Amino acid sequence: MLRPLLLLLGLCCGAQAVAAEPARRIVSLSPHITEMLFAIGAGPQVIAVDEASDHPPAALALPRVANYQSLNLERILALRPDLILAWRSAQQLQVQPLLRLGVSVAYSEPLRLRDLARELEYLGELSGHRQQALAQARHYLQQLEALERHYQDARPVSVFYQLGSAPLMSANDGTWVGQAIRLCGGVNLMADSPAPYPQLNAEFVLARDPEVILASSEQELALWRQWPALRAVQGERLLTVDADLLHRVTPRTPEGIRQLCRQLDRARAE
Repeated sequence: MLRPLLLLLGLCCGAQAVAAEPARRIVSLSPHITEMLFAIGAGPQVIAVDEASDHPPAALALPRVANYQSLNLERILALRPDLILAWRSAQQLQVQPLLRLGVSVAYSEPLRLRDLARELEYLGELSGHRQQALAQARHYLQQLEALERHYQDARPVSVFYQLGSAPLMSANDGTWVGQAIRLCGGVNLMADSPAPYPQLNAEFVLARDPEVILASSEQELALWRQWPALRAVQGERLLTVDADLLHRVTPRTPEGIRQLCRQLDRARAE
């Protein structure tokens, strides 16, 4: 049987859905949602995930029913879920066929780092794990606030955050990565870009000569070694971060922010 339609509950990021009874067969369509569900104790209720859901390891054993481009609607329906959890901005159109068939869909869209706490609480309501979700939310906020206090007076460090190299991309201040850079006292070269993930050329970065260049791999950073006069190259501050901890907002995100802050501290130490 398909699950009854969900009621609506207003939260920080718009109207959300909440059910009278906890969902028992959940399909997660985004890795950050999968991580949150497992973190609050709802892992046993997750029956399928998207292809990018790789944490915790238990998620790797679950059926894969989606990727960033599409959903396998037939397979999802065959699993008889009573709730689909989707990333609103990326998947709202993709889930419309499921909604038309009467499948219940709820959305996650943590736009700000602090939003994750409410998202955890919301998933706790949907899955019947309210107390564990509240505990996770409190712990997450405590870590975030401790980082904010520690770095509130830190010396500003100019940063270029690299996303890939073909094309060369970055992130503005409104993104999760941009917010993390600002929390650590970084001055993001692309902070004011009108595009969340702007494309640019190397000449733009060379002209601004950042103290630190960050990327998720040494391979991406190799691009900059052809310009030894660049401050980040001279000071050996072509540094890596764990993209999984920064590109997804999850309970692990504070560790990713700590890692980023420590990398910026290397510039402050000189």
